[in-house]
Amino acid sequence: MDRRQVVIAALVAAGTGATRAQDGSTLRIVSGYAPGGATDKVARIVGEKLQARLGITVLVENRTGAGGRLAAQQVKAAPPGQHVLMIANPAVMVVAPLVFKDNGYDADRDFVPVSHVNDYDFAVSVGAAVPVRELSHLIAWLRANPDKANFGVPATGSLPHFVALMLAEKAGVQAQVVGYRGSAPLITDVIGGQVPVSVDTLDTVLPQHAGGKLRILASSGPRRAPISPDVPTFREAGLPLAANGWNAFFAPSTMPAAAVQRYAAAITEVMKDPDTQRKFAAAQMTPVVSTQAQTAAMLKAYREQWAPVVRKSGYQP
Repeated sequence: MDRRQVVIAALVAAGTGATRAQDGSTLRIVSGYAPGGATDKVARIVGEKLQARLGITVLVENRTGAGGRLAAQQVKAAPPGQHVLMIANPAVMVVAPLVFKDNGYDADRDFVPVSHVNDYDFAVSVGAAVPVRELSHLIAWLRANPDKANFGVPATGSLPHFVALMLAEKAGVQAQVVGYRGSAPLITDVIGGQVPVSVDTLDTVLPQHAGGKLRILASSGPRRAPISPDVPTFREAGLPLAANGWNAFFAPSTMPAAAVQRYAAAITEVMKDPDTQRKFAAAQMTPVVSTQAQTAAMLKAYREQWAPVVRKSGYQP
């Protein structure tokens, strides 16, 4: 088959997929993050279960770029009636609409909450060369060394970015937040001593903590995470803050209400499945069973909690 034939075949396949997505025999799940990451894993676990439960084809598409915003722009533009869901986190649905002047989508108007499926905590970590072993020690160390108040985060404008700002405020120092293109380069620099402190998701840094390559000082959940019972919470460590991230499914507002409700009900049942919960636990993620109404209420409360924090920070991309 020559190049022209390959292109034609690809276009025909794409057209067939789009047609099937229109008639409901195919569901596309769009993720704004790379394959293998936590959000992608959630999409694939749930997608596999939905395929079996609904008897349809479920395709996971990774539309990376702009911190997940490109995926939102793509899903927003889906033709009316097309069966497509987006899996997204607070960076896309809460923070970006507050800090980008031309976001390319309206998180409230262009999307309908479908189902909240998992939560994750954040963690404050330090490299081995930083002479602290508790969060209170870190705050004292930052006060004594304000020139070293450099906080690495996996992306600027992410929730870890604002957790870092709040931690610096508690210490009474001016934070220098260093944004990375993901967790992998951040972890490399923390271990190598290029940046002393990091704020990232707990599940991401836990293997390095267990291996002694860095130290987790505290995690952000309201209670100790089951995957790290030895790590105190921020509150236990003296910082009056609880914060978590989440992944949830959203539908474009153009999707018929009956289809949204069908997918919401199916995902809720999928998340009740013991095998689904085992797969989440194996990936060191906390599963959540949530109805569509509960998901909408969670999103509303989350926005009310974080919008003042983001605005107060004065952060501009």
